[in-house]
Amino acid sequence: MRLLKTFRFDASDEFVFERAAMPGEWAIPGGFAFANDTPATLLGKRLQAFRSGFLGLESFGWSTFAIVTEIEEERFAELAHRLAEHFVAHYGAPSVEAALPVAREELEFARSLCEHPVNTVIAVERELTEEGVRERFRRIERPRDPLHARIWDIVPEDGEE
Repeated sequence: MRLLKTFRFDASDEFVFERAAMPGEWAIPGGFAFANDTPATLLGKRLQAFRSGFLGLESFGWSTFAIVTEIEEERFAELAHRLAEHFVAHYGAPSVEAALPVAREELEFARSLCEHPVNTVIAVERELTEEGVRERFRRIERPRDPLHARIWDIVPEDGEE
């Protein structure tokens, strides 16, 4: 089974999001966090999270990128429970039991994005339309440009392996 984890190419998430997820947190798209937003409420760092953020499931902070990785069923179930608790604490769900099916649905949606090989980097783009929030997901390909070459190699000294 596969799921997403937060991933960083650099430290920019620390500056663009109100709360940045740490690299390596289990992640979901998290679009539900913007369900009640309007153009007037999507400003600054919140707008940045809306446009391109994945929600980390430890800090509940945001990450620009996520990476496909393996997850065990038991850990998946633990994450569903944690997310359900978050729904109770921050979104007014009446109980963990009531929120658990919704949490599982969010995780299953994230899992559906993981049909790519392990270590594939995923990005999200969101926009607010008259119908609601629209999300598009894309793979980030490694540059194939010959100008993006390594500038050095580590070569063992004579007699070393």
